[in-house]
Amino acid sequence: MKIVLLVDGKLSATPEGKLALDYAQRATASGRSLGLGPVEIVEIDQAKGKLEAHLEGARIIACDERGKAWASRAFAEHIGKLRDGGERKLVFLIGPADGHDPAIRNRAHEMLAFGPQTWPHALARAMLAEQVYRAVTILGGGPYHRD
Repeated sequence: MKIVLLVDGKLSATPEGKLALDYAQRATASGRSLGLGPVEIVEIDQAKGKLEAHLEGARIIACDERGKAWASRAFAEHIGKLRDGGERKLVFLIGPADGHDPAIRNRAHEMLAFGPQTWPHALARAMLAEQVYRAVTILGGGPYHRD
């Protein structure tokens, strides 16, 4: 199952953007044998209408403060169930500074929250990439997660 972090804005050159890319690369390398990946980070400008082409045929999870906060193991199990259920593409959306348009929230199959705090987009990107990597390692039986 291909996993895409579809993010608003150009932050790949920042330290947080580089950290997110590192986790995405680790998840890709570790996930191949598990049927997970590649894990890609795609930067877009939602204001310019570049979203639609990336959502075609995808399971969509929008990162939004109104979403559900999953524990790491539950997050991993959810990704595993989506993969095992035949999903071929999973897209996580990190929207613009003012949040997702209501139409995007309504289109999303689910919404994911990082808790009640407000996080800068650069950190949210790195946190999401890390959690995807953590999910891959949990699903692979690795020691990365400790309950």
